[in-house]
Amino acid sequence: MKKLVKTLSISALALSTASSLLTAQAEEEHVLRVASHLPPMTDIVELAAKNIAEPYSIELVEVSDNIQYNEAVFHDEAYASFAQHQPFMAMFNEERDADLEAIQPIYNAVVGFYSPVYQSIEDIEDGAEVAIPSDPTNEARALLILAQQGLITLEEKDALPTVDDIKENPKNLQFTSVDLLNLTGAYEDGVELVFNYPTYIAKIDLTPEDALFLEDEEDNTFAITVVVRKENVNSEATKALKDAFTSPEVYEFLEKLSEEGHLRPAFELESDETTAE
Repeated sequence: MKKLVKTLSISALALSTASSLLTAQAEEEHVLRVASHLPPMTDIVELAAKNIAEPYSIELVEVSDNIQYNEAVFHDEAYASFAQHQPFMAMFNEERDADLEAIQPIYNAVVGFYSPVYQSIEDIEDGAEVAIPSDPTNEARALLILAQQGLITLEEKDALPTVDDIKENPKNLQFTSVDLLNLTGAYEDGVELVFNYPTYIAKIDLTPEDALFLEDEEDNTFAITVVVRKENVNSEATKALKDAFTSPEVYEFLEKLSEEGHLRPAFELESDETTAE
C-alpha cells in the first residue's frame, strides 16, 4: 500500500509539473515582444501595451541601431518591430532573403533638411555640402525632398532614386553619404545641409520648426510601421497588436505630437471611435 501511495504521489507531482509547464508556455505565447528603437516609437509601443486586449500583452525590446530590430523579428527573438518604414523593410528582405511584412502604418515622421549655416533656401551657396543618409531608402527620400524644393531634378524611374539619378544640379551641391544615426553629428560638424528625422535631431534640442525646409508627403510611403513575419500576418495575436497600435489612446498621443509639428498620424480612427472622441 505504501508503494502504491508513493507511486500515486509521484504521478500527481509529475502531472502538476507538466500542467504548470503548459500554463507557463501558454502565457509566454501570449507575450508579444516588440523591438523598437527611440522615442516616440518606444513611447508608442508602451502605450499600445496598455491597450492590448487579453490574453495578450506587449513587452518592449529596446535596440540600439537600425539593424537589430529586423534581425530580432526575422529570427523569432521578437514577434514584431516598430521602428521603420516599408521601403526600409523591403530592403532588408531583399538583402537577407527575409519574409517580413508591414501590417499597419502608424505615423509619418516630419523629416527635412537642417542647416547650421543658412537661414533660407535662397542662402544656399554654389558647391554646398549636403549630408544624406547612406541607406538606399532614406537616400531616396532625401533626394526627393531636394527635388520638391527645386534644388535638383531627378531622372524619372520606377525604382527609388539615387545620387546617380540626379539629372540637374544647378547649385553644384556636393553629396556626402552618412549613416542615419550620425547625421546629427554632421550638423554639429558644420555641414551646410543635413537631412534628419525629429527623433535624432532632438538630441541637440532642434525640432522640425528649426528645419530649413521639410518634406511635402501626401501618402504613407515612408510611414513608421508595425512589422511582423509573413507567417504571422493573419494571426489573432497580430490582430490584437494592430488594434492596440491603432487605439484611440495612441491616436490622441500622435495628435499631440502632430500639433507640435513632429509627425502626422498615418491611420484614421473608426467612425464610432472618432465620434466618441
